[in-house]
Amino acid sequence: MIPPANSSTPVWHTLTIEAATSRLGSSLHGLTVAEAARRLVEHGPNELQAAHRVSPWGLLGEQFKNVLVVILLVATGLSAFLGHGVEAIVIAVIVLFAVLLGFIQEFRAERAIEALRQMAAPTATVLREGSELEIPARELVPGDVIFLRAGDKVPADARLIEAINLQIEEAALTGESVPVEKHTAALDPSDLAVGDRKNMAYAGTASTYGRGRALAVATGMNTEFGKIAGMLQSVETGRTPLQVNLDKVGRTLAWAALVIVSMIVTLGLMRGQPFLEMLIFGVALAVAVVPEALPAVVTISLAIGVQRMAKRHALMRRLPAVETLGSTSVICSDKTGTLTRDEMTVRKVVVAGQLLDVSGAGYEPVGRFSLDGIPVEPSIPLKRLLQAATLASDARIFCDASNGGWDVKGDPTEGALVVAAAKAALPKAELDTEFPRVNEIPFTSETKRMITLHRGPDGVIACCKGAPEVVLDSCTRRMTENGDAALDAAAKAQILESARLLASEALRVLAVASKPDATLATAERDLTFLGLVGMIDPPRPEAKAAVQTCATAGIRVLMITGDHPLTAQAIARELGILKKGRVVTGAELEAMSDAELERDVDSIEVFARVSPSHKLRVVTALQKRGHLAAMTGDGVNDAPALKKADIGIAMGITGTDVTKEAAAMTLTDDNFASIVAAVEEGRGLFSNIKKYLMYLLSSNIGEIGLMTAATLAGVPLPLSAVQILYVNLATDGLPALALALDPPEGDLMRRQPRDPRKGIFTRPVVMLMLAGGLWSMVINFGVFLWVLSSGRSLQEAMTLTFVTLVLTEFIKAYNFRSDRHSVFRRPFANKWLNLAIGWELLLLVAVVHVPFLERAFGTFNLPLADWAIAITLALSISPVLELAKWMARRGLWTNTRADLPSEFKNC
Repeated sequence: MIPPANSSTPVWHTLTIEAATSRLGSSLHGLTVAEAARRLVEHGPNELQAAHRVSPWGLLGEQFKNVLVVILLVATGLSAFLGHGVEAIVIAVIVLFAVLLGFIQEFRAERAIEALRQMAAPTATVLREGSELEIPARELVPGDVIFLRAGDKVPADARLIEAINLQIEEAALTGESVPVEKHTAALDPSDLAVGDRKNMAYAGTASTYGRGRALAVATGMNTEFGKIAGMLQSVETGRTPLQVNLDKVGRTLAWAALVIVSMIVTLGLMRGQPFLEMLIFGVALAVAVVPEALPAVVTISLAIGVQRMAKRHALMRRLPAVETLGSTSVICSDKTGTLTRDEMTVRKVVVAGQLLDVSGAGYEPVGRFSLDGIPVEPSIPLKRLLQAATLASDARIFCDASNGGWDVKGDPTEGALVVAAAKAALPKAELDTEFPRVNEIPFTSETKRMITLHRGPDGVIACCKGAPEVVLDSCTRRMTENGDAALDAAAKAQILESARLLASEALRVLAVASKPDATLATAERDLTFLGLVGMIDPPRPEAKAAVQTCATAGIRVLMITGDHPLTAQAIARELGILKKGRVVTGAELEAMSDAELERDVDSIEVFARVSPSHKLRVVTALQKRGHLAAMTGDGVNDAPALKKADIGIAMGITGTDVTKEAAAMTLTDDNFASIVAAVEEGRGLFSNIKKYLMYLLSSNIGEIGLMTAATLAGVPLPLSAVQILYVNLATDGLPALALALDPPEGDLMRRQPRDPRKGIFTRPVVMLMLAGGLWSMVINFGVFLWVLSSGRSLQEAMTLTFVTLVLTEFIKAYNFRSDRHSVFRRPFANKWLNLAIGWELLLLVAVVHVPFLERAFGTFNLPLADWAIAITLALSISPVLELAKWMARRGLWTNTRADLPSEFKNC
């Protein structure tokens, strides 16, 4: 378990090396073997603990708690008992399909902890009794002295006691896009964000440069990784709006079936009908009330949605989450690698008194230089600056054959300089050939600059890059448009002001200098200042358009990042995320109570320098405010919030296995814009499920209403049990499935997010279903009474009623392709519906006119005149539903005009 934070828990980054060593009862020579063994027993192995898991049988049992599944199982049993074998088999297959799907989803849902385990270092190099040993990382204990070298994974949380040019890549934990330079000095204050604790190293991160030693202070579940694992275990994922709505539908239909069937069967028995006949009829009627195909339609709709989304670079782990996307009202996005490319890029260059902008993003060597917005060709001073910057860099860019994109081998900052030079037609490979390196003075955290010496046609030149104030202190001259000039105090002050202005735009600023005729002894003084380079991890080019589309769709985008506030603010402003809202840091968030955060969360647009627990708090606060929150991310630090969010979205390329397992959806192209496509699919999916329910329940209202009217009127029942089953399982089945494949309506992404609390059956939807169902009851009961009163047989009356009912439902299927738009807008756009209706028409003709089917279904060979009457009556449903939609567009079914969709408020 994770120990509670209290006064006795050391704040390691605030302690000196001596104090930390003393607190741990260790020494700089490491622990003894005996002491390490004792501590291993006391603290346990340095690994993540798996949470208690529900057994597979327990998970399988959970699937049968669904109301619709229970109803369908009862219907299966009754159908089998009464000899309806085909219906029983069909319903059983549907139930099995739904249960297995749910079981598979939940069985995979808790694999995030295993992914975290895989990220742990398998071995660790430690100092014990003065000797360097390599041990399994699980045997590491607090107090061990750890060796860190370039390429090593950090095996435990540790306080650094030696750092020689040590840089650690912490992006997976903090979101910081570049390796962090480490040191050993104690830090204040005690509530410093993880990303700012530069004297600490954390489990699961990786050393990329230099070397160091560190004192292990936390292992296993007490590490920052362990805390994330603990949060993943404790976070409970909520039910999706679709699951809540369908359970509500199931309960409502169960009660409706019980009440209506009981009433009709009781009235039939009171009128002297045989008990067994009424029991069979009651079961058939119950089957008519309950939409047996609902689980199949939902599952098929979700599966099709998953296929469509995969084509648009979004992979789903949890099927119900497809629909949740359509209700999303807030997207909480990580910055690094999600909204940005996670590729440092030179944006601005100050050279010879001019400020140049550099176009292009990422490591692709394509871009232009411009002055005041006007493209310019690279000047001699610019080329001189970029040449020196590139020669003083070790990174190389290359085209990655696996994805066709460009990548960098080496430090991302140096990669940005190499790319900028390539944009000026100065490829590094050619420069290295022309100016081979002969010596260097490496970068250190103390000197904050790197100097390389190169042999060229005119002798040895020194190239220097580093922090502006440090490089300037080594310069006595500066490059101008008219050649080199002396660097006086005024010029130096102007250069430092330029550096400050670039830094205020969240750019990382480097100064570049050079010196001709240099030697290793003279390379650090009397340099010529060449200029400043400002770089940043830039926004993805398509992210800004995606953010704007989200705004149009009524979806708010928040940035939640572990990066520096200034950087986060600049990127958020450029993307249009930061408008009039606030920027809040992790320290400010820590000072807020949960109530204060819940009160203010709607006014905050950027959260910076936050920890994993902060992200979890933000998502929770948004959910308490009634928002459906999506959370995107790629690092381990995002995993708990991804699991807690209504929809967690992981990055497929840069994302860790932990985030992919915790998330419901993974973007295969790491593109924020793909979320917009996924939201559209989610909205279309829910719309199609709603179409299916509207169509089926309206049809069922018509059938139940017809049977109820006949029972109350004391006339024979208009349909037999087998005819009811045929209408419900065969006639309604294929058109309903076809509606699940309906193409999306054109205005989906111009609508506000659906309020999940309102459910599927809003007042306009209910009124539309009632209008269709009641009109169907009126025309079918009317035609039944008319045929009986005309002296024709009961079989003829039942057949004409049966045919009219089926044709009415065919026409309804087209009308229910939208609950707001006219059926005459692209009426035949759904080819699957056209095919389904065509097939069902052939079956209907066969049932009425093929002799052996006539006997099975109790039908009568109708003349053409009766078919004409049935078709005419069926078509009458269209104007009724068109009127209902018109009234909905006018707001006559809603409480206020504020409830109307935005596009209809001016109707």
